[in-house]
Amino acid sequence: TVRDFPMYVSKFEASMATNFVIYLALGALLCLATANGEIVNTNVERTLDLTSQLVKTTTKISAEDSAGKPIVEYVFFTSEPSLAYIDVKDASDKSVPFKRNEPVKGEQSFTFTFPRAAAKQTFIVETVASKGIRPHPEEIRQNDKQFVKYTGNLHLYSKYRTNSQKTNVKLSSSNILSHTQVKPFSVSSNKITLGPYENVEAFSQEPLVIHYENSAPFVTVNTLERTLEISHWGNIAVQESIQMTHTGAKLKGSFSRYDFQKEGRSGLAALKSYKTYLPASASGVYYRDTNGNISTSNMNAVRDFIELELRPRFPLFGGWKTQYTLGYNVPSYEYMFNDGNKYQLKMHLIDHIYDNMAIDEATIKIILPEGSSDIRLSTPYSISRLPNELVHTYLDTIGRPVVSFSKSNLVESHISDFTLHYSFSKTSMLQEPLLVSGFIYIIFLFTIVFLRLDFSITSHAHKE
Repeated sequence: TVRDFPMYVSKFEASMATNFVIYLALGALLCLATANGEIVNTNVERTLDLTSQLVKTTTKISAEDSAGKPIVEYVFFTSEPSLAYIDVKDASDKSVPFKRNEPVKGEQSFTFTFPRAAAKQTFIVETVASKGIRPHPEEIRQNDKQFVKYTGNLHLYSKYRTNSQKTNVKLSSSNILSHTQVKPFSVSSNKITLGPYENVEAFSQEPLVIHYENSAPFVTVNTLERTLEISHWGNIAVQESIQMTHTGAKLKGSFSRYDFQKEGRSGLAALKSYKTYLPASASGVYYRDTNGNISTSNMNAVRDFIELELRPRFPLFGGWKTQYTLGYNVPSYEYMFNDGNKYQLKMHLIDHIYDNMAIDEATIKIILPEGSSDIRLSTPYSISRLPNELVHTYLDTIGRPVVSFSKSNLVESHISDFTLHYSFSKTSMLQEPLLVSGFIYIIFLFTIVFLRLDFSITSHAHKE
């Protein structure tokens, strides 16, 4: 009725007011969520290189903030248990600084700090893992092919949600026994394409397993002892003592040299020879083991380096070991600089031993001239500094200072220069010539005195 109409109007207005308050609250929450925002991986492209014993991963990430805020830091997780090397570059191919975070429940993570903050960031992460591929089966006969198994994560293990992701896998052979089949995927010869996968949640884990043929020699340097002996008379002596093991599928049964030389497919995964690169100015090269000099080596001088082909005394099969010493000399003027009594030495921390090398433990020793002081060491990456010591060689009095440090889990990407600063008085160079001159003078003096003495036994007549 007309009399009840004002009551209906009042209820309608109350309902509208309630809805308005609800919509206002939801809008406020939405604005608050948008204001806070979150980082989202808009696109991820991964490339896995599994052609050797190393797992080389290149990941291109495009990330943006949902609220449009500039991204200053990005936390990157890696599921590689044997990560040896990591490098980050932005879209302009400039290095992005990063730091390693403390592991949380065994998970490794790094924090990238972008030089230029922006709402959208595109960067490339390169990683190398040394023990991500395992032989499967673990033992094979001499004429068998070597099969290996890779186990990783199908998706990028990230704390951020990913809109789209694609993975390209490159293998050493088209002989693929099995692989993870999560649609969409495709196989072409020795390449597997996985994805693209849409709307991948944060911290998603789904196994990626590939079982395939890989006849590359899985050789690991167990210990490397690299010694650099510095002389201010114009020479630097370099010596490397190397112990290596074939960590691929172990040889099952006995070894037949007749079959090895007769059949071309015998011992496909065995290490027969490899190439080591030396500086172009290297001279006096020697290659020997406990039995003496190894003559089965060839040296070829290239424009920028010397290619040294090393051939062990016997082919290296799975589980076999070998040990040898390689040494050479280089002129000091190429690596040393000085300003008065201040000297600077700049050389490679490690050198190229073989392609796709993996080093478990490396110890570097730098023997400085006697009398060196104010020693300061700068390295391109973190190392374990060992206590300084003294070593006595010929014509030494107080001994030569030795700077020692070690580093584990090294790969070819770790070939970089270290810088060593020290002080050395040029007058100290006269010590050895003076010692030699003094020693010769004493010998001559002793000879003169010895010749003038009469040690003969004679009889003398006595007068009465």
